[in-house]
Amino acid sequence: MSGHSKWHTIKHKKGALDAKRGKIFTKLIKEITVAARTGGSGDVDANARLRKAVSDAKAQNMPNDTIDRAIKRGTGELEGVAYDEITYEGYGIGGVAVLVETMTDNRNRTVAEIRHIFSKNGGNLGEAGSVAWMFDKKGYIVVDKAAKSEDELFEIAIEAGADDMQDDGDVFEIFTAPDAFETVAEAIKKAGIEPQAAEVSMIPQNYIKLEGADAKQMMKLYDALDDNDDVQKVYANFDIDESEME
Repeated sequence: MSGHSKWHTIKHKKGALDAKRGKIFTKLIKEITVAARTGGSGDVDANARLRKAVSDAKAQNMPNDTIDRAIKRGTGELEGVAYDEITYEGYGIGGVAVLVETMTDNRNRTVAEIRHIFSKNGGNLGEAGSVAWMFDKKGYIVVDKAAKSEDELFEIAIEAGADDMQDDGDVFEIFTAPDAFETVAEAIKKAGIEPQAAEVSMIPQNYIKLEGADAKQMMKLYDALDDNDDVQKVYANFDIDESEME
């Protein structure tokens, strides 16, 4: 059972809402700033993480001067807030494993808010290492089945260095090692295919099926975490049918 494209569907729907709220810009600006700082360079050609962050920002029509300012805050050319990257681990409904990636300028505030969100929505914050082992860091690319035949897409992906490709309903999911992600994504785009999603993600090793009230409660927890200003990304190993998400 894959379930991951359902996960992508949620993120896709959330992304549209985030864009309306302007939240997506806030998250992207933080990622650009931290990528420029931790990558040791404001040069997109020399910094893969920054290159991806800038590409994502441009896909959301972020103005170039906003991108440039974010890079300069990261490199120290402009004064700006220093963000720490902290990943929190916890449990949702039915033992669902949850990873929460944050960027914060106040660790105490963030941990208090994340703990409160978990407990308020039927989950609980765990210790470091409690659930991270249930996920693998992989490149993840989603392609609409109408874009290419399975054989053609498989050949393009595998030749470029992908590890695996899976059929999941009306999309194909392509998985890569993190360091092969950029090459595989570029090969797919050069073949004239625009992926529905392309990111380095934390992929669950197994999924927990949730239905009815449990599914709705889990979505409330997911939404509350994702809506927090310090949260960049939320990963979880639930499998919820799309009909439960409405």
